[in-house]
Amino acid sequence: MENLLSDRIKKTPPSFIRSILKTAVDPQIISFAGGLPNPISFPQEELLESMQRIVKTYGSKCFQYSITAGLPEFRQYVAERYNKRFNLSLTYENVLITTGSQQALDLIGKIFINENDGVILEKPSYLGAIQAFSQYSPKFYQVELTENGLNTQQLEQTLENNDNIKFIYAIPNFQNPTGLSYSAQNRKDVCDILKSKNIALIEDDPYGELRFEGEQLPYIGAGKLENSIVLGTVSKTVTPGMRTGFVISENKELLRNISVAKEASDLHSNIYAQYLIWDYLTHNDIETHISKIKALYKKQAQAMLEAMAKYFPEEVTYTKPQGGMFLWATLPEGISAMKLFPKALEKRVVYVPGDPFYINVKDANSMRLNYTNADCETIDEGIKRLGNLLKDAIVENKSSLIS
Repeated sequence: MENLLSDRIKKTPPSFIRSILKTAVDPQIISFAGGLPNPISFPQEELLESMQRIVKTYGSKCFQYSITAGLPEFRQYVAERYNKRFNLSLTYENVLITTGSQQALDLIGKIFINENDGVILEKPSYLGAIQAFSQYSPKFYQVELTENGLNTQQLEQTLENNDNIKFIYAIPNFQNPTGLSYSAQNRKDVCDILKSKNIALIEDDPYGELRFEGEQLPYIGAGKLENSIVLGTVSKTVTPGMRTGFVISENKELLRNISVAKEASDLHSNIYAQYLIWDYLTHNDIETHISKIKALYKKQAQAMLEAMAKYFPEEVTYTKPQGGMFLWATLPEGISAMKLFPKALEKRVVYVPGDPFYINVKDANSMRLNYTNADCETIDEGIKRLGNLLKDAIVENKSSLIS
């Protein structure tokens, strides 16, 4: 079998999170591992009404083949929503519907990357993007992510020293895995650096509407950079199961090429899901719905932060996100979150170790914690279990250093 497989699939790493989720099927295990929205936020009754309405209203159109770019009415809705939020000038022609943001990542890799082309990622970066891009054998360059955004000095040096870079992949709002957001000044600085560069900027924004503290900030490149692409999704605000995402760009040539790649991949995304999501969005108050999600996630994030302050040893530091779904904990040097994972599983609590968010890093002293898919009492208990484990690990690490 091995000799039948392509080099591409052999080089593509499996999803570490999927592996974790398979081991955490025991209902007694408290999981902070998956990036799962809280299911109580799914508007099931309203979606049922939309299901019935679209079949009655549009009939066979909901079940027939459709165009690759997606339902024009839905694309126009997305364009108008982003115009209102970010003062852009988009039309439906600037929007392409994808099967979740993950397909968009794959299509971007497909149209940009030749073997050994350069791709700049944040350090750490979203493991799903690393997995998608890895299929096309790029050379990854990771630029440190600070509390304010990308390290601009390192970004400039990376661009200056490498002429093979095709694009930068960034998550400016409540970054996965850290939960950090770029400051307004950092966004401007990154944009200024890129204005003279012939590379693309991919801004992945699945969490931007989940801000529960602070002010909404503009994108780095949208409306400013020629080769700017923004990725969006309804997975975090309506439902992930419909796998409905979208690509936004004012560069229609970029969108045309993504559309060509998509047509070769799946012809078009599920048209029934597109009609359903569009109908739901146009018949319901999405702002009120999102405000309820934000209130819920703010409560859950606060519960996790309070539990960490109570149970975590002082040597462990962690981010304090203003929105999104994750926070990032950093352990003392010499403690591997990956090696701790089996012990955490024994205590019936799981997280994602830092390793898969980096390129060629082993035994990272960091972990990603999700706070959106557990109630506050469960969060407290899970962090308590994890805190006890970390205390033991720190004592053991200190003892090994002394000896």
